[in-house]
Amino acid sequence: MNLRFPDPAQRAAIEAAARQEGVSLQEYILSAAYARATAVETHFLEAFGKSMARSGDAFAEAAGAATPDGERRAAELVARRDLEEEQERGHAA
Repeated sequence: MNLRFPDPAQRAAIEAAARQEGVSLQEYILSAAYARATAVETHFLEAFGKSMARSGDAFAEAAGAATPDGERRAAELVARRDLEEEQERGHAA
């Protein structure tokens, strides 16, 4: 694996972190990449599960299990807030 870092300070910081962990530079970088990928996957699967639950609720409503308007509006506001929080966390990561 050929690792090139345009910023020598960045390379030094990563090398120091790898030494602290007691692993090679390559192993440290691969471990970090794997951890990041699995975190993204976990986030996606959680968001997908919530989306499926919302879809199921929407289909249940369409089938005649509608809630009163006040409750429906409150549920929509909670769902919108949850979605916005998920999107903010996604941009922060």
